[in-house]
Amino acid sequence: MSNNVISRVENDRVLVLERIFDAPHDLVFRMFKEPEHLKRWWGPKGWEIPVCNIDFRPGGVWHYCMKCVDQNQGQFYGMESWGKGVYKEIVEPEKIIYTDYFSDAEGNINESMPASLITMEFIDLGGKTKLVSRSEYATVEALKTVMDMGMLQGITETWNRLGELLESLNP
Repeated sequence: MSNNVISRVENDRVLVLERIFDAPHDLVFRMFKEPEHLKRWWGPKGWEIPVCNIDFRPGGVWHYCMKCVDQNQGQFYGMESWGKGVYKEIVEPEKIIYTDYFSDAEGNINESMPASLITMEFIDLGGKTKLVSRSEYATVEALKTVMDMGMLQGITETWNRLGELLESLNP
């Protein structure tokens, strides 16, 4: 399996990420729709998901909390980061489109942080899956804000955790 996440920026405000997973695309898709799976891999290394509520349908909401549980991460240890996704379109097992927001524990959107429109494509490669994520931001500055926060490293670590879980489920 390739652990390499390929990334590029299109039109100055769209971050495109790609990776091939050594698992069937229906299994990879399921990892994004079921809370019991997301809790096992979502978030960078050293972070857990103590809260993960999903209403997986167009108009439904995914509300979650990532919490740093790794003491070696210094100032981040114990920190919580809340997120909220609102699903726009779901074509099982090929595509998920949702708007991703920073939020608080009650699900209120943090308007001071950039939101993104995310399109996830799950491409069947005959037993493997190419995952393509397109995150579209309103402005160039919004994309720069999340990149400066370490989002690319975070998603790479997150997808590595997904790859490890898929290997254990699909030996």
